[in-house]
Amino acid sequence: MTTILSLCGSLRAASLNAMLLRVAARLAPPGIAVIAGPSLGTLPLFNPDLEAGDPPAVAALRSRILATDALLIASPEYAHGVSGVMKNALDWMVGNESFIDRPVALLNASPRASIAQAALRETLATMSARIVDAACVAVPLLGGGYSEESLIADARLAALLVSALRALADAAAR
Repeated sequence: MTTILSLCGSLRAASLNAMLLRVAARLAPPGIAVIAGPSLGTLPLFNPDLEAGDPPAVAALRSRILATDALLIASPEYAHGVSGVMKNALDWMVGNESFIDRPVALLNASPRASIAQAALRETLATMSARIVDAACVAVPLLGGGYSEESLIADARLAALLVSALRALADAAAR
């Protein structure tokens, strides 16, 4: 069983990125489990002075990452940048081994949010994560009025997400 931890860079209750992660989890084929990560909003603001104390929420996130085979990240773009909550979470993980050679796929609920995606890729590459291009998917959900059920019923989208999950699982097996 390949376990994939999903992380959402949005705290909005009606987040399209969170919905996309939930849909991916529901569509996961046999042998792949997509497990929702904790809300990144529970992490304290990054402060290197606090690293030695290992804040409990940070330690818990790191443990969750290390206990899985791969990561599935979906994050919005805010003012042409990575969301603050996602950047904060990644800043907490820079000083440890949690992302080193970890297979990562990026989901993007708004393909026009390409600047943040590029910045997220750069940050993850700096952290030595292994971005799996074949598992990175951009889906134009913004303004579409979609629901989880309508996304699951969309054969093209379902096939795209299943293919991405399989590519991520294959990368994790290497």
